[in-house]
Amino acid sequence: MECVFCKIVNGEIPCKKIYEDDNVLVFLDINPYSLGHTLIIPKKHVLDFETIDEELLMNILKVAKNISKLVCDKLGADGYKLIQNNGLAQEVKHFHLHIIPVYNDEKKMSIDEVYKKITE
Repeated sequence: MECVFCKIVNGEIPCKKIYEDDNVLVFLDINPYSLGHTLIIPKKHVLDFETIDEELLMNILKVAKNISKLVCDKLGADGYKLIQNNGLAQEVKHFHLHIIPVYNDEKKMSIDEVYKKITE
């Protein structure tokens, strides 16, 4: 299987990991829409919203609640969006939830600076 997210889970592709547990991995998006744009993915390959089991989905939402607060607090965001795409709208065919912080006045920072600020 040539799934980029499965390769990240398996350590074949590096990521800026924010959080990990037995079921999910959370990391910074390498092409962020805004500072702190974060992805939450299940560690096992699940295609989309239609095929994810409810227990795993609830775990992802619980993690999203905690991580969105962490990212917003650490980066001074004024809000955030949760986005999950399916079908044609889904660029990577592995369920993932985007946390996209929004700002009144966004500062310029590199992904390394954002990672350091979130994980310190």
